[in-house]
Amino acid sequence: MRVFKKLGWFFKLEKKSYLIGLLMLGLVALMELVPPQVIGRVIDLITTDTLTSNTLILFGVMLIIVAVLTYIFRFFWRIMIFGASNRLGLTLREQLFKKYSSMSPSFFGKRRTGDLMAHATNDINAVQMTAGAGILTIADSVITGGAVLITMALTVSPKLTLIAMIPLPFMVILTSWYGTILSRLFRVAQAAFSSLNDKTQESIAGIKVTKTFGYENEDLKDFADLSDDVVNKNLKVAKVDALFDPTITAIIAISYFLSIFFGARMVIADEITLGQLVTFTTYLGMMVWPLLALGWFFNLIERGKASYERIEDIMNTASDIDDGVTTDRLPSGNITFDIDRFAFPGEDEVSLSDIHFTLKEGETLGIVGHTGSGKSSLIRLLLREFDTADNNTVRVNDIDIKQYDIKKLRHLFGYVPQDNFLFSTSIKNNIAFTDPDINIEAVYRAADLSYIHEDILSFPEGYETVVGERGVSLSGGQKQRISIARALIQDPEILILDDSLSAVDAETETAILKNIEENRSGKTNIITAHRMSAVRNADLILVMENGRIIERGTHESLTQDQGWYYDTFKAQSLRQHLVKDLDETLERGDRNDS
Repeated sequence: MRVFKKLGWFFKLEKKSYLIGLLMLGLVALMELVPPQVIGRVIDLITTDTLTSNTLILFGVMLIIVAVLTYIFRFFWRIMIFGASNRLGLTLREQLFKKYSSMSPSFFGKRRTGDLMAHATNDINAVQMTAGAGILTIADSVITGGAVLITMALTVSPKLTLIAMIPLPFMVILTSWYGTILSRLFRVAQAAFSSLNDKTQESIAGIKVTKTFGYENEDLKDFADLSDDVVNKNLKVAKVDALFDPTITAIIAISYFLSIFFGARMVIADEITLGQLVTFTTYLGMMVWPLLALGWFFNLIERGKASYERIEDIMNTASDIDDGVTTDRLPSGNITFDIDRFAFPGEDEVSLSDIHFTLKEGETLGIVGHTGSGKSSLIRLLLREFDTADNNTVRVNDIDIKQYDIKKLRHLFGYVPQDNFLFSTSIKNNIAFTDPDINIEAVYRAADLSYIHEDILSFPEGYETVVGERGVSLSGGQKQRISIARALIQDPEILILDDSLSAVDAETETAILKNIEENRSGKTNIITAHRMSAVRNADLILVMENGRIIERGTHESLTQDQGWYYDTFKAQSLRQHLVKDLDETLERGDRNDS
C-alpha cells in the first residue's frame, strides 16, 4: 500500500473524481444485492404456493430498474476513476519529460536511451493501472465484498456466514506472499525490457553501420538473446501471477462446500428456508469477483510499486548544473575564461588546465588542435553543459555565467555541434526549429548563407523534403550546412561552430565563412576546427594540446612563430594544392581523351 501513500499528492488533486467514482461504485454494489433477494423471495413464494402474477410483475419491474441504475452508475464510475488515472499518466509523462529536458549531458551519459524510454512508457502505464484498476479492485473488493457479507449475515444467517468465511484468511496469506515474490520478479522483468528497448533503439539507429560491416546475423542473434531473456523473466512473473486465480478459486470452492453442507442441514433443521439458502449461495457466487479482484489488486500494486520506484529514482536525481540565479542582468559582452584545472564529473583525468583568455564582444575566436585536445570541452563549459569548480570561472561581461539564468544564457548562442542532429521532419521545419512560424524568406536567407539553398531546391520536394531520422537521407556536408542554417536563422549574439565545416570542401567552407563574416558584423563567433583555413581570419586563434593552450595569436603572428600552427597550416596548404593540381590534371586528361 506504500505506492498509494506516494501517490497521495495526486489523489488530493483528483479527490472529487475519486470520491464520485467510489460513490457510484458503492451504489452499484447496493444494486447488485437486490437480485439474489428477489430470487430467494420468489423461490419461497413458489414453495408455499403463494406467488401471484402481480407479485411476479412487481419483482420484474424492480429488476429492470436495478439494471438501468446499475448501467448508469457503472458508466460514471468508469469515467471518474479511469479518467483520473489517465490524467495521472499524462502528469507523470509531462514531469518525466521536463526532468529529462532539465538534466545535464552527464545524466544521459550514465543512462541508456532505451531505459529512459521504458520509464516513460511501461513504467508509467503500470503506475496508471495502479491508480485506475488498482483503486477499482481494492474498492470493489471492500465495498462489494463487505456489502455482500453484511447482507448474508443480516438476511440469511450469521452462523452460516462465519462458516463460509473460514477459508478466507488462508487466501489473504497466500496472495500476500505471491505479491512479495511478484514485486521482486517484476523489477527484474522491467530491467530486462529496458535492455531490449535500448538494443532496439540502438540497432535501428545504427542499421547503416550494421549493414556496411555485414553484421546483420550477429546483431539479430544479440537481439534474439535479449528478447528470450525478456520472455523468460516475464514467464517467471506470469507463473507467480497464474497462482492467484487457482488459489482464489480453490478457496471459494471450499466455501461453497461448507455453505451447501452446513446450509442444507440448517434447512432441514428449519433454521433457514430453501429460498434463503439459494440467496446465500447466490451471494457467495457474488464473492468470487471481489476475491479475484483482491488477488489482481496485489498483482497491480506490486507492479505499480516497482515502476513508481524506478520513476522516483529518475525524478530524485539531481542535475549537475546548479541554476542558482543571482543576477537579473542579461548576459552580453566580453567572454573570459579563467580555468586552472577542470575534470569532467566522475573522472580523475584533468581535461583542461591553465586556460586563461578573453574574447572581446564582436570578435571571432578560432580554436584548433588535434582530436581530444580540449576544443569542444571549452565550448561545453561556455554552454554550461558542465559547471566549473569555485576556483575556476567562465565569465560574460565579468559576471560568472553560473549567476545568470541558464535559459537567458543559452539564448545567446547559436550552436552547431559536431554531431549534426536533424529531426524527422521537413528541411524547412529543421531550419526554422527555434521559431516554426518564422517567415519563409528568413528560412531561404539562412539556407543561402550556409550555402545549402541550391542543394535544397534540387530535391524533388524542395524545402518540404522530409529527411530521415537524424537526417539519414542526407550527406554529411548537407546535414552540417542545414544545421548551420538552423543556427544562423536565430541571428544569435554568439555563433558557435564546433568543427561544423569538416564535411564540406574548401570552396564551400570559404563561401560559408565569408557569408558569416559579412552578415554578422559586431557579433561574436567561435569556430573550432581541424583545418587552419577555417580560422585564418579570426581575431584570436588558440592552439590546444592535451587540454592546454600551447599557442595563441592571429594567423599572421602564429605563422611568424613557426610553431605547431605554422607547420600544420603549411602541410594542409600543400595537400590542398596537390589535390587541386591532381584534379586539374585529371580534367585535362578527360578532355584529351574526348
